[in-house]
Amino acid sequence: MSQDIKTKIEHLTAELNEYNYQYYVLANSIISDFDFDQKLKELELLESQYPQYRDPNSPTLKVGGDITSKFKTVKHRWPMLSLSNTYNEDDLRDFDERIIKAIGHPVPYVCELKFDGLSISITYENGCLKQAITRGDGVQGDDVTNNVKTIRSIPHQIVGDNIPPTFEIRGEIFMHKQAFERLNEERRENDEQTYANPRNFASGSIKLQDSAEVAKRPLDCFLYFLYMADRERVFQTHWQSLEAVKEWGFHVSQHSKLCSSIDEVLDFVHYWDKERHNLSFEIDGIVIKVNDYNYQEELGFTAKSPRWATSFKFKAERVETKLEQVTYQIGRTGAVTPVANLTPVLLAGTTVKRATLHNANEIERLDLHEQDTVFVEKGGEIIPKIIAVNLEKREPNSAAILYPTHCPECGTELIRQQGEAVHYCPNQSGCRPQIVGKLQHFSGRKMMDIAGLGNETIETFYTLGLIQTIADMYSLKDRQDQLVNIERFGQKSINNMLAGIEISKEKPFEKVLFALGIRHVGETVAKRLAYHYKNIDALRSASIEDIATVPDVGIRIAESVYAYFQEDKNNAEIAYLKDAGLQFEIPEIIIELASEELSGQTFLISGVFANHSREELASLIEANGGRMLSSISAKLNYLVAGDKMGPSKLAKAEKLGIPIISDQELLQMIQ
Repeated sequence: MSQDIKTKIEHLTAELNEYNYQYYVLANSIISDFDFDQKLKELELLESQYPQYRDPNSPTLKVGGDITSKFKTVKHRWPMLSLSNTYNEDDLRDFDERIIKAIGHPVPYVCELKFDGLSISITYENGCLKQAITRGDGVQGDDVTNNVKTIRSIPHQIVGDNIPPTFEIRGEIFMHKQAFERLNEERRENDEQTYANPRNFASGSIKLQDSAEVAKRPLDCFLYFLYMADRERVFQTHWQSLEAVKEWGFHVSQHSKLCSSIDEVLDFVHYWDKERHNLSFEIDGIVIKVNDYNYQEELGFTAKSPRWATSFKFKAERVETKLEQVTYQIGRTGAVTPVANLTPVLLAGTTVKRATLHNANEIERLDLHEQDTVFVEKGGEIIPKIIAVNLEKREPNSAAILYPTHCPECGTELIRQQGEAVHYCPNQSGCRPQIVGKLQHFSGRKMMDIAGLGNETIETFYTLGLIQTIADMYSLKDRQDQLVNIERFGQKSINNMLAGIEISKEKPFEKVLFALGIRHVGETVAKRLAYHYKNIDALRSASIEDIATVPDVGIRIAESVYAYFQEDKNNAEIAYLKDAGLQFEIPEIIIELASEELSGQTFLISGVFANHSREELASLIEANGGRMLSSISAKLNYLVAGDKMGPSKLAKAEKLGIPIISDQELLQMIQ
C-alpha cells in the first residue's frame, strides 16, 4: 500500500512539474487550469498524509515557474507570491469567515478582474522606470526591462504630486483578443507555429531576446498593486493606492470595485462570470483583497500566498458534442495538422464546428475513437480544444483514430524529425497543397504582395497548368493568349495582375528571401539573414555553423537554410528569378548607412520619389532601427512624403501634428 502511495506522489509530482515548465517557461498550456488545480490539490492531500514521500522539488512548494537562462536573474525586494484559489462559492464564504474571526469584525474588500496574462513587477526611481522583473519562482525572476519598455501603456516616466522616490508596482501583461487573432493569422500565413491563447502569446513575446521584435507585438498591461517603504503611512487602504497610481498616469482597470460585504463580492463574481466574454481581453476569475493595509499586515502570509487575498476562478466553459471525422491539413512546408470536425455546438457565444488536435501525440493522449463523444473547451483558449472523451458514451467496437503513416494528399510516407511533434510530407515537388501553398505564400501581402494574383487565382492557374513554380509567375506576360480564355478573367484583370508582377521586382532582398518559403524562415529571420549576408550568393555559400551565429537564427533554422540551397531545383529557380529582375542583394546605400539612428521611431511612406523606390526607403528605415507603420495615427513619428501623395493623408498628419519630411531629410537623419 505504502509503495502505491509513494508511486502516486512521484507520478503526480513529475506530471505537475512538467505542466509548470510548459506553462511558465515555454508559454504552452497543455492542461486546463481547473484540471491542474485538481491534480495539485490531490498531491497536497497525499503529501499532508504521507510527508515522508514529499519531493523537495514538489510543485506544492512552488509559487510560480522556473527562471530561464535567457535573462539576468534578479531577487524580488518583496516576494512575488501567488494567490490561493477556489472554484466554489462556499470557499469564498469560508475565506470571509476566517478574515472576520482573525480581525474581529467584517471588513471591506476590493474586487478586481483576474487578468489572464504574465505577472510583472516594475520598479520606479525618481519617477523613471528602472527595472521590470517577471514573477519567476516568487523569490527571483527574469530582468525583462528592455522588453517591458516597448509596451505603450507602461510609462517610462511619471510626474505628479507626492510620488515616492522609489516604489514597485505590479501588474499583468496581456494581449487583446483581436490583436491575438490577427497576429496568429499572420503566423498561420507564414506557416509558423500558432499560439493557443493570448496569454501564451504575451508570455512568449516578453521572453524574446530582441526588444525590436517585442515592440511589433501589441502588448498591454494593467497595473494593480503598489509596494514601497512605509506604504501604510501614505495610504491606509489598497483602494486609495489604486486611485493614486491612476493619477500618476498608470493604466489601472476601470472594472475594480470596493465591496462592503461578501454578498457584494459574490454579486461582482456573478456579474463578470456572465459578462467576461464581452471584454476585449481574457480574464479567468476575480481577485478578492482585504482593503485595509493594516489588516493585511495583521493577517500575514503563508509560505505560498497572502492570507488577506484569494481568487475565485471561473470554470472554462465546456460542452459535449460528437466527433464526426478527423481530417488532415497539409501546409506549404509539408506539416500535417489533424483537425477534429465536430457536430456544431454553441460554446462561449460562438458556434464551434472544428477543433485543433495539434499532432499525433495529442490524438494518442486523448485516445480518440471514431464517433466519440468529446468535451470541448474554450475559456481562455480562443481556439476550441478537445479536453477529453466521454468514455461512458463510447460506441462498442469503435475503431481508434490512427494518425496516418502516409500523406493524405499524395500518398508519400510521412517523416517526423527528432525532437519535433509534427509529421511532414517530404514530397515538396509533387504534393499539391505544398506547391499551391508555396505559390500563395510567395505572392502574399507580407511577402511579394502581387496585386491581382490572390489565393483563388493561383489555385485556378495551378489547376490549368499555367503556374507550377514561382518562376512561372514571371513568364505569364508571354502567355496572355492563354489568360484571355479563362472564365471571369478579363483584360483589365490581366493588366492589373501583370502590373503587380512587374512592381514586385522592386521588393527588397529580405522580402524575396522571406517569400521563397524556406522552412522555419519567417519575416524576422529573413531580415536578419539578408542584412547579415548582404546578398544571396554569400548566404548560399555559408556553412550551417556560420548561419547559426546570426542573431535569432539557431541550429534548426541554419540546417533548414543550408538544406534549401543544396537542392538544384531551388538554385535553378533563384537563377531564373535573378534574370527576371528580382532583388537578391541589399543596395549599397543601405549597407553603407545601416545604424541604430532611427531606433524607437516610426515612419509611414507615401507618394512617389525621384531617386528612391518606397521599398528602398522602407528598407533603409528598418536597416537603421526604425519601424514602418501602415496608417497615420498618433503613434506615427514621421510621414515621409513624395509627389502625388493623397491630400487626405497630408491633412490628417497636419491635424495630428506629425512631422512631414522628404526622402532627403530622411537621409540626413540617418547620416
